Amino acid sequence: MLIKFEEIYRDIDTLPEEAQILLLDFIQLLKKRYPQSESESHSQEKSLYEKFDEIGLIGSCSVDENLSTTYKEVLSNTLNNKYYHR
Repeated sequence: MLIKFEEIYRDIDTLPEEAQILLLDFIQLLKKRYPQSESESHSQEKSLYEKFDEIGLIGSCSVDENLSTTYKEVLSNTLNNKYYHR
């Protein structure tokens, strides 16, 4: 069966507001009665990387990719350069 979402949308749009609210309630009831299986919900869930990328946290700064192991050296050099004139 081919579902025609545009036609359904137009039909819903012509309903009065009260009927649209009832339809939303009915959809919520159906979602509770027929929950998605865990594998379906996990496949639709975004990865942590995708979530961070979406909100702009990925690529927000430029640092050495080994910073987690070389941070003391980087900090030492940065502070020496910053306060070298003293």
